[in-house]
Amino acid sequence: MRSRWTGFHSVLGDDIQRFLDYKRGLGRRYDNEEKTLRVFDSYLVEQEVEQLSGVTPELIDLFLASRHRARPRSYNHLLCTVRRLFDWMQDQERVAGSPVRARSRRETPQRVPFIFDLPTARRLLEAARRLPDNPRAPKRGTTYYTIFAILYGLGLRVGEVCRLLIGDVDLDRSLLVIRATKFNKNRLVPFGPRMGVALQKYLDSRGPGSPFASDAPVFSFTNRGEIHPCTVSHTFHHLIPQLGLQIPTGGSPPRLHDLRHSFAVGTLVRWYREGVDPGTGLLALATFLGHVDVASTATYLTMTDDLLREANRRFEAFAGPVLQEGERQ
Repeated sequence: MRSRWTGFHSVLGDDIQRFLDYKRGLGRRYDNEEKTLRVFDSYLVEQEVEQLSGVTPELIDLFLASRHRARPRSYNHLLCTVRRLFDWMQDQERVAGSPVRARSRRETPQRVPFIFDLPTARRLLEAARRLPDNPRAPKRGTTYYTIFAILYGLGLRVGEVCRLLIGDVDLDRSLLVIRATKFNKNRLVPFGPRMGVALQKYLDSRGPGSPFASDAPVFSFTNRGEIHPCTVSHTFHHLIPQLGLQIPTGGSPPRLHDLRHSFAVGTLVRWYREGVDPGTGLLALATFLGHVDVASTATYLTMTDDLLREANRRFEAFAGPVLQEGERQ
């Protein structure tokens, strides 16, 4: 049985709690960082460190070495969380200087996401629709069809979809209320008629006896709560081999989060085809995705053949008359 959390108990316990309160006061969730700092706090207790002076660079290095992190990104998150704590403590004049001396590890080239075009996304949705029910998961096909449709059609994070409550779905105004996002903010996400029909059909399929209180989860197989994001990811990877996908050279096998990438790329391609200026629309896309800045959205814009083709057409339409005028001169 998992032990219940009883708070921070090390010599840095009060500082860690104030640091977390400070970050959350700025609107950050800091859930993963808190988990890291709980581990650090427990390590200090195990090492019987009773004075701030006992938190030395050597001790920090031993802590980092005790937490095996094979991936550079995972190690760097561990290191940076501890470093930010001590940087804050230094600003608060709790320590004269940070004891963190370790360097970040060089990360490998960034993974290239798999971009689902519309025909491939439809095959995924149809595969989801055919999922059989089981005693622990009634209406399984309809449920996962709707979840994957929202992930691909609206670009939501899987955690945002799983946390949706009945009261968050406004079919009259065609809006989803997304609460407690990655950056602890709420936002409104509009959807079109087709998505509205899909949501209405799913809610109708739940039938009488289903919990429809405003605080009941939209996607749930039991009375114990919403479907867990890891369960959605497991189902996604179960379906992928059925699609017979061809992975592009240099690409990676699909992950669930690639549906969000696909939404961003698909939106940009559609803007090019409709004559919308992507530069002016990027801020709107960032807001829709729940990003704090446009730079975060740019990381989702993987270059695909369709996107490159549409960008070239836009350039040719813009530069063609200028080039022809230059040739006449």
